Amino acid sequence: MVCMECGANAEKGYTTSVSDLGNCLLIVRKVPCYKCTECTEVIYTGEVIKRLEEIMERAKQFTQEISIVNYNSAA
Repeated sequence: MVCMECGANAEKGYTTSVSDLGNCLLIVRKVPCYKCTECTEVIYTGEVIKRLEEIMERAKQFTQEISIVNYNSAA
């Protein structure tokens, strides 16, 4: 995959996604992604974005201030 930011190669890897949902801070660990080898831009596939959105919707139901989940076990 090619980085949309700088045009360098992006390699498969994992990252941590942090989202502020208003009522809680959601941290999703071990999210599959592509990382640029030059500028460290993180690129998600459409499937990963869809799954992250599903995880966020479920997290909104909790009243916790911080929620930390593992990507693979959250769906």
